[in-house]
Amino acid sequence: MACYNATYVERLLQKYLDDRNAVPENWRAFFDREAEENGVSAAELGSRPPSFQPRSIFGESGGSAGPASSGGGTVGNVKLQKVQYASDQLVNGYRTRGHYNAKLDPLKIKNKKQTNLSLEAFGLSRSDLDQQVYYSSGEKIEQIILEDLIKRLDDLYCKHIGYQFTHIDEIEVQQWLIDRIEHQSHIKELPNSVQRQILQRLTEATVFEEFVRKKYVGAKTFSLFGSEMLIAMLDLLIDRAASHHVREVVLGMPHRGRLNVLTNIIGQPARELFAQFNDVDFHQFIGGGDVKYHLGNSVDKMTTSGNEVHLSLCFNPSHLEFINPVALGRLRAKQDRTGDVQRRRGMAVLIHGDAAFIGEGVVQETLNLSQLEGYKVGGTVHIIVNNQIGFTTSYDDSRSTRYCTDIARMLQIPVFHVNGDDPEAVADVVSMAMDFRETFQRDVIIDLVCYRRLGHNEADEPSFTQPMMYKAIDKQMPIRDSYLNRLVEQGRISSEEANAMSDEYQEFLKKEYDIAQEMKERSLRRPEGVWEEFAGGLEPTNEDPQHDPADECPETRIPIDRSAEILRMLATVPEDFHRNRKLTRIADQRCEMADGHRSLDWAAAEALAFATLSMEGHRIRLSGQDSQRGTFNQRHSVLHDINDGHEHSIFTSLSQKQAPVEIVNSPLSEAGVLGFDYGYSLDYPNALVAWEAQFGDFSNAAQVIIDQFMASAEDKWRRLSGLVLMLPHGYEGQGPEHSSARLERFLWLAAEDNIQVAIPTTPAQYFHILRRQMKRTWKKPLILFTPKSLLRHPAAVSTLEELANNKFERIIHDTRENPEQTSRVIMCSGKVYYDLAHYRDEHQRNDVAIIRVEQPYPLKNHTVQAVLDQYQDGVPLYWVQEEPDNMGVWPYWKLRYGHRMFERFPLSVIARETSSSPATGSKAAHEYEQQQLLERAFNT
Repeated sequence: MACYNATYVERLLQKYLDDRNAVPENWRAFFDREAEENGVSAAELGSRPPSFQPRSIFGESGGSAGPASSGGGTVGNVKLQKVQYASDQLVNGYRTRGHYNAKLDPLKIKNKKQTNLSLEAFGLSRSDLDQQVYYSSGEKIEQIILEDLIKRLDDLYCKHIGYQFTHIDEIEVQQWLIDRIEHQSHIKELPNSVQRQILQRLTEATVFEEFVRKKYVGAKTFSLFGSEMLIAMLDLLIDRAASHHVREVVLGMPHRGRLNVLTNIIGQPARELFAQFNDVDFHQFIGGGDVKYHLGNSVDKMTTSGNEVHLSLCFNPSHLEFINPVALGRLRAKQDRTGDVQRRRGMAVLIHGDAAFIGEGVVQETLNLSQLEGYKVGGTVHIIVNNQIGFTTSYDDSRSTRYCTDIARMLQIPVFHVNGDDPEAVADVVSMAMDFRETFQRDVIIDLVCYRRLGHNEADEPSFTQPMMYKAIDKQMPIRDSYLNRLVEQGRISSEEANAMSDEYQEFLKKEYDIAQEMKERSLRRPEGVWEEFAGGLEPTNEDPQHDPADECPETRIPIDRSAEILRMLATVPEDFHRNRKLTRIADQRCEMADGHRSLDWAAAEALAFATLSMEGHRIRLSGQDSQRGTFNQRHSVLHDINDGHEHSIFTSLSQKQAPVEIVNSPLSEAGVLGFDYGYSLDYPNALVAWEAQFGDFSNAAQVIIDQFMASAEDKWRRLSGLVLMLPHGYEGQGPEHSSARLERFLWLAAEDNIQVAIPTTPAQYFHILRRQMKRTWKKPLILFTPKSLLRHPAAVSTLEELANNKFERIIHDTRENPEQTSRVIMCSGKVYYDLAHYRDEHQRNDVAIIRVEQPYPLKNHTVQAVLDQYQDGVPLYWVQEEPDNMGVWPYWKLRYGHRMFERFPLSVIARETSSSPATGSKAAHEYEQQQLLERAFNT
């Protein structure tokens, strides 16, 4: 193994002293020679003081180029020992800092400061160049002339590839990389078949860009010109993945180059793309759809090695990098669905822009997921298409680091920088990166340094802001031409063969274009189902309550004896498990619930929902900050033994055929984790997938995922998700960041039955809506406003009978006798109901009806009317909420119904005054406001 540092060599020496045959043959010969040359026995050799001097640059694990750095008599005199020591430092210098001197910029205009790798920097001079030194890059030790060693190191570390790996802590991982870099030479020619494959892909990428630019003048395509190597790179990467038995690849990328990738990698028919340019059948996209360079696709593709791989290119909004966690979640779901627990048969490839990779915080959040047990996917390949510019911003203005990849050094992974104008160097990096991922199941970073030949889009003039860069670009030969010239000079291909490649693909695109033109000429008809205008803008006028899928109510009930049996199982732990005394009390309470001696609380209702769904074959995945215990000390789904700390999930061993229940403590992240779970929900529709905010207020840190994916993906991309958002919500005087999950924002996003917004007020309602989410065929995201203080509220309880006999009710009507004697009707949602009910009982206001709206959206008019039919016309109706009147349900309710509901009831609001902040930070002020709210609700 490694000979990268002195510590390792000393360890080998100790093994040699214990058992001469326990070390490799070359090291055995070396230690024998050391003993012989110094006139000592092997035992005496071991008794000498350590001879491997620590390196000041690297500390104890710094580095030695080989066993010749031993201070004994390897070369027999002090001068040669000094040369040897300096050569060791030189080798480490190249390994550590050689990338600074690598020729990475195809334009040759970067003025980044290089590192000093001169002879003098290591205490050497030209007179030492003919000295023989020992050099090792692994178990192989060789003597080499210093001048030849420097030339070798320069070829390896300072040409068109720059390697960063010495930030990795594990010596074994570093050594694996050293072995690959220094034993395989980039000087070796690629097989001619691979060279032709690269040229073919470069040809297709180039001809495609030229064809689209010519046929659709001025259209936005976010061209790949200048970065065409990406297509050849992806082709090589997918081939290599297939050789590693990968059968599923999920790709995430931004808009630049997407059309080229869709056509030449994913294999989407070019005619479909051209039809999109022509806007064929545009009527179906009125009010919906997305631009063509945001769309995705999936295909089964046969690689050159004869292996079939399923490729999925994720759809993507303009919000750069937010697709990253979504793509990883999709892959994890695919792995879990197929039982790929080793994370070997699926792979994620994320393509980034240089400015976005270093600039967007979601990148760090995504990288941080890579080695977490609840989020692992077996290693992701990150490709940075490094155009050396961000829209119009130069790299010097877009980062405080030398490289755009420096954020990735937070992980124990290598970073490969490669000149995008050297296809064979790129092929070498792809091979090494893929083998690293396969060996260590970790992420890997490839920084493809290239350029952007055109502006940010086709209408942009880039020389306004980067005149010098674009002067250099204008002189730069396209990569396809430069690589073709190289192959022709080497006699690897003829110009005629290369021209035939180009002509054949050009002809193919022409045929696809002609077919698309025929599609354009076909007759267009008005599609069925387009909604006419209707009052209020929120409800279709042709509402049919008999056939509305949003009203689907599947069976969610569980017999009492079954619920009781499961509660007892949830309260049971293995005999050798030592539970915290307070948790034993919770288990005892569960047993009391099973026996009917205690009401059902929220945590027990949730546990029953998860357990019953699991036992019915539905996988459960709940992730969030502190979700195993629960933010409010309520869940305790994973217990910890008080003696040795080992864990026990309460959902294990419920039945032999149960599906897994995975409760994950997420990192302190909202956007990255929610994106991951959203992606997971897309590809595992038979699983209950939920993300829980620590406090519902914090969900706005993931607003991009909510807006650009959850709320609009169905309309934009025809993708459905059943993801559940659990957002703790309620006003208890805990301040503006611990009160409101911003209910109003979700209602403003609600349209066309795209999401569900619900605020259950009882454990039974919570139980039924969780089960309904899995049992109904109508799959939409569920925004679930969950309780905080109600978790232990004595009135917010349920019975096993309610689980056995009820269903989820969108509205819970008032149950008072004599409704005709009602003087006012209060409608509300959530926790405030219990305050209102208590006030009514305390003040004996039996003339007031209180109606709970448990699901503000979707809520059809006929459902609301059925509850209000029992009240006389003209009875005043008040919407009462804890939130300020510019927040909560009221703005949506007012827009929907105006000041009079169904022309029967005058409608007003009782709420806190308009505010820019959701709640007060004063407990006393909160209690005063709450009391005033109640007084107004009953006495206005």
